[in-house]
Amino acid sequence: MSDGVAAVSKFLTWSVVDGPGNRFVLFLQGCNYHCVTCHNPHTIGVCSDCGACVAVCPSGALKKSGRKVVHDPGPCISCDSCLSACPTRANPMVRRMTVNDVLELLRRNAPFLNGLTVSGGEATLHLDFLIDLFTAIKAAPDLAHLTLFIDSNGNLPAEGWQRVLPVTDGVMLDIKAFDPERHRRLTGADNDLSLASARLLAEAGKLYELRFLMIPGETDSPEEISALSALAHELGPHTRLRLNAFQHHGVRGPAATWAPMPRAGVEAAAGVLQASGLAEVVLPSVWLP
Repeated sequence: MSDGVAAVSKFLTWSVVDGPGNRFVLFLQGCNYHCVTCHNPHTIGVCSDCGACVAVCPSGALKKSGRKVVHDPGPCISCDSCLSACPTRANPMVRRMTVNDVLELLRRNAPFLNGLTVSGGEATLHLDFLIDLFTAIKAAPDLAHLTLFIDSNGNLPAEGWQRVLPVTDGVMLDIKAFDPERHRRLTGADNDLSLASARLLAEAGKLYELRFLMIPGETDSPEEISALSALAHELGPHTRLRLNAFQHHGVRGPAATWAPMPRAGVEAAAGVLQASGLAEVVLPSVWLP
């Protein structure tokens, strides 16, 4: 969407796992990857107004208005039946929010916040909205103390980063895989832009951390960990690495039957990375059973 409006799938008024400090998190709808291991698959697609969600909504919160599906948050019981029914991996409960809508929410919660993180889906698909939002926050005396972060898969050309980085304080960048064929199989896209983005962001001093999802039999191999180490050393030995462990939470499709990543495997990879001289390797703070 444009003209200062974005499709917001969800927002959190407080989070300590989406960047430094206490953060407001905005999840925007739509993604240019189709990751088989995505734990928020309902943020990938855009609603086609097919009406499949209306048929399974137990509270009447979803209705057809002409050709459009309309969500009424009043009777909604947040059962998420609509998300499971959607054939396009979309969220019919999205809110169309303006920059001013977000500023109002931030002002309600500002005393408790250190910053704002915009995630997705893929946040950079809404580049004009991001730039307008971040510019407005930095110009507001009561909000200018907030640090502004983007959580991204990095699939953005250099000219896009050059537009948004002047108003961005940090980027948390996901590297999904290093082997090109594996990356295409896991995400449906090439990884050349993501790797180029890591280098560009590090050079600009805006790379807060690299995030790497460890998947048994896929990205936990010695070759993938070695490539991660090589990239981190290229970017600088103080590059912050966050290792995430694949789990089944939210996953749909064949990957829901894959083995979860065991803690011992993540710890072993962290040991290899630390032994190579990387100073900051972060492990998951919570392990699901």
